[in-house]
Amino acid sequence: MKTFYYSTPLQEYDAIVVGTGISGGWAAKELCEKGLKTLVLERGRMVKHLEDYPTANMDPWDFEHGGKITREIRSKTAVQNRTGGWVNETNHHFFVDDTKHPYNEERRFDWIRGYQVGGRSLIWGRQSYRLSDIDFEANLKEGIAVDWPVRYKDIAPWYDHVERFIGVSGEKLGLKQLPDGQFLKPMQLNCVEKHLKESLGNSYSDRTLTIGRTAHITEGTKPGLRSTCQYRSRCGRGCPFGGYFSSNSSTLPVADATGNMTLRPNSIVHEVIYDEQKGKATGVRVIDTETKETVEYRAKLIFLCASSMASTSILLQSKSSRFPEGLGNDSGELGHNIMDHHYRIGASGKIDGFEDMYYKGKRPNGIYIPRFRNLGGKTDRKEFLRGYGYQGGAGRAGYDGGFVAELHYGKKLKEAILKPGGWSMGLTGFGETLPDHKNRMYLDYDTKDSWGLPTITFDAEFGANELAMRKDMKQQAAEMLEAGGFKDVSTYDDIGGIGLGIHEMGTARMGRNPETSVLNKFNQVHAAKNVFVTDGSFMTSSGCQNPSLTYMAFTARAANHAVEELKKRNL
Repeated sequence: MKTFYYSTPLQEYDAIVVGTGISGGWAAKELCEKGLKTLVLERGRMVKHLEDYPTANMDPWDFEHGGKITREIRSKTAVQNRTGGWVNETNHHFFVDDTKHPYNEERRFDWIRGYQVGGRSLIWGRQSYRLSDIDFEANLKEGIAVDWPVRYKDIAPWYDHVERFIGVSGEKLGLKQLPDGQFLKPMQLNCVEKHLKESLGNSYSDRTLTIGRTAHITEGTKPGLRSTCQYRSRCGRGCPFGGYFSSNSSTLPVADATGNMTLRPNSIVHEVIYDEQKGKATGVRVIDTETKETVEYRAKLIFLCASSMASTSILLQSKSSRFPEGLGNDSGELGHNIMDHHYRIGASGKIDGFEDMYYKGKRPNGIYIPRFRNLGGKTDRKEFLRGYGYQGGAGRAGYDGGFVAELHYGKKLKEAILKPGGWSMGLTGFGETLPDHKNRMYLDYDTKDSWGLPTITFDAEFGANELAMRKDMKQQAAEMLEAGGFKDVSTYDDIGGIGLGIHEMGTARMGRNPETSVLNKFNQVHAAKNVFVTDGSFMTSSGCQNPSLTYMAFTARAANHAVEELKKRNL
């Protein structure tokens, strides 16, 4: 892979892509495949597929602390550990050091980040669901925020395009609220999950349980460096098999194979250069994280894919006499309308029986119960708008750790250790968050980071609609388990802050009117049409589905449009 690490003479490229995560990898692939000489800039370190996954093949006993988080790791990842266990001895190298990358909170915001080539595509949850017209039309119908400038038919072909490439395993359901896709064979439900699926079918007319739609190859291979999932469930360490989709195993190698990509890690983009005479952007300014030297690169197209907050920070810093409040900020909406999915709420319970049923392997996936609220008719609720889905799964506990050691030696001890415990199941709700202008981020020029750049301040929180929705999310989770015969059902609610869902979005929304939005229907900045923003920034509403598949589809669509417009000399 062609990379360089130090400042080079000013160069002209056809395109510059900022960021190498879910969106950046897709932008690089699409632009390079279409023949554009593309510079890909990443603020973090280089991570090479296979070579830089140091813990991928380690077992618990290979770690000094058994894989658990240590005090040293916790001291450097205080924010990252708000996830409640995602960060540990096995994967902490893929999360940022919070002491080196601080930010500010007027109201709590949990900013979970991964600064390296591949970004959070190395550690994402891989759940891949489409939005539907129910989602694209909701703002307009309810008079919330602004209308999406697209509908499902505009994006459906690009969902197809992305799914065929990344490989999404799943089951077709024929639901209007969760469109079907181009699926590989689904992973299998275990016996207790099948039991709950059958129970939902018998007890409700509006609910179904399916295996999660996940970006894992379950048959054959996919482009890049990818083969079938091995069911190890060590995905957050980087997968040497390429079983799950990541930029490092898939889009970036494909982009590199064209000969059109130049990758530069350790490069913080902090400004898009705007030429007022030409009325368009001409390049970007970059700080080398190792030398702290500043360098400029020029290009005809700029794709910002640095993540929702980072891309918006770049735009806010890109000031000129034409854009005194930041590039593309004529509407004043840049930095506003932060959304995330609220979760960490639901129920769990135990179930008798099935003692003679087992499962093999560590399936890196769970179950999904699609949205069933506010879809019309009897599903509508007066207490809240929009809806939620559930993720979760069933499993067996390990051996009974409570046995009296003195009574078990030799054969009896072995039997006690090997005997699995009973079955239990958990359901966790993921709910939609409404866009709200008051939920925002802004730059603090008095508090600088290590590179002399302004830090981000967050001022956002969940609203009354989300809190009302959560009451139903908890209640319905418990009721569904109880209807399925589960016992000792308990509920929980630990909302945390916005950001904890790691689906932050919405700070440079798209819309039909430049006076109320930042981007048009093709992800172009309204007033600087050779600048495209295709990470979570563009989202006009959040839906309740995991959003990464949507980011990828919109990125591929935007890249196609950009190349067509470039050929027509419109950019």
